[in-house]
Amino acid sequence: MGATALIKCCELVCGYTAAVTAPLSFVVEAGDYLCVVGENGAGKSTLLKTLLGLSSPLGGSIEIGEELKANEIGYLPQQTLVQRDFPASVREIVISGCQSRCGLRPFYSREEKAVAEKNMERLGIIELKNRCYRELSGGQQQRVLLARALCASSKLLMLDEPAAGLDPGASREFYRLTEALNKNDGISVIMISHDVKAALRYADHILHVGKRPFYGSLDEYLESPAGRLFAAEEGETFYD
Repeated sequence: MGATALIKCCELVCGYTAAVTAPLSFVVEAGDYLCVVGENGAGKSTLLKTLLGLSSPLGGSIEIGEELKANEIGYLPQQTLVQRDFPASVREIVISGCQSRCGLRPFYSREEKAVAEKNMERLGIIELKNRCYRELSGGQQQRVLLARALCASSKLLMLDEPAAGLDPGASREFYRLTEALNKNDGISVIMISHDVKAALRYADHILHVGKRPFYGSLDEYLESPAGRLFAAEEGETFYD
């Protein structure tokens, strides 16, 4: 019996008033780690917003599997300077990821509070729970936002440039955390990253968004025209 398809896209075209991406066809199955790469301005972030329902597709189709509900996707968007200076405690930010569970309730349940505590423990930030978010380092802030995303979903995480602005050590640690969530906890991951060499160490499937779209395994990508051209343009060597 095959893996469960969480998301299936066929000839998906993303954009706003005009198309930003070429038609994209790919599948995200339970347990997948999909890395989305491509040129600047190719529409990678627009793709995630379309998958989340924040933007309507201009063509093609998106099928959400029966195992995945719209409110069961944890999303970590690109962080802005305003967000980095947000005056709230770590606990308040993490538990806000449970809002989709609350419905019309104006308070968090005991279960939701326990989920927030569990995810802070899981990401090693429980001792920071009463600290103000804006006082934390960049790496600590990303852990907080990842814990928040985990409160929203234990099935699928969508991460948009999560290591942007982090120092190399913090970036490596963040990638290791996402790898552990994927390999050990079975959480599917869709990650956009410009740090291609680092991100591809952990991905098992690649979606290249750009003039030469590609979807397939990591090995297939590295042998494809899209992968070779992109590596040459970025000056990267993936075999090391």
